[in-house]
Amino acid sequence: MGLEQFFLQNASAIGEATLEHIWLTLGAMALAIAIGVPLGIVSVRRPGLSRAILGGANVAETIPSLALFGFLLPLPWLGERADRIAVAALTLYALLPIIRNTATGILSIDPAVRESAKAMGMTPRQILFQVELPLSFPTLLAGVRIATVLTIGIATIAAAVGAGGLGEFIFRGLSMVDNRLILAGAIPAAALAIAADVILGTIERRLKPANR
Repeated sequence: MGLEQFFLQNASAIGEATLEHIWLTLGAMALAIAIGVPLGIVSVRRPGLSRAILGGANVAETIPSLALFGFLLPLPWLGERADRIAVAALTLYALLPIIRNTATGILSIDPAVRESAKAMGMTPRQILFQVELPLSFPTLLAGVRIATVLTIGIATIAAAVGAGGLGEFIFRGLSMVDNRLILAGAIPAAALAIAADVILGTIERRLKPANR
């Protein structure tokens, strides 16, 4: 059976796995953005904490994916469901580029812009939400793009703990030495990563001229 025919015969299962993969990625990215952006802001506002924040995110990034999934298994609430373990691990991996780019975007703003905002009587909170975050958004979005592509790739490992996704086909193909199964997981995962990169990259490029 050829690869094309194999894909057609298993289209339903591949589609279901793809949706699981997207759900894992979106869940992890939502948490990573909710955690990473505030941490990036804190690292700018409190330089003394910057090294600890970036250092912690760096450490999480260096832990091998399978080992990290294993570390989370014994935790009471997370260990009860495989998808929770997967989302938690993927969130940790996605934090570093989001934290770093949030901080970089804010720090790259011309100090004269902040001074002008202060001279207008804006509070630090207003400056953050009305000046700094809008101006740094393209850089922040670049971090989100990098984290999203990274997360889509690492999410294939989630199948090792039973969380589903396209990794199910890859692991099954490896155990059965079946290239068709491996490609049934690898091709959609690569397509998702490319699509996410193109879409977010296009949005990022369109926003840059408006903020110059």
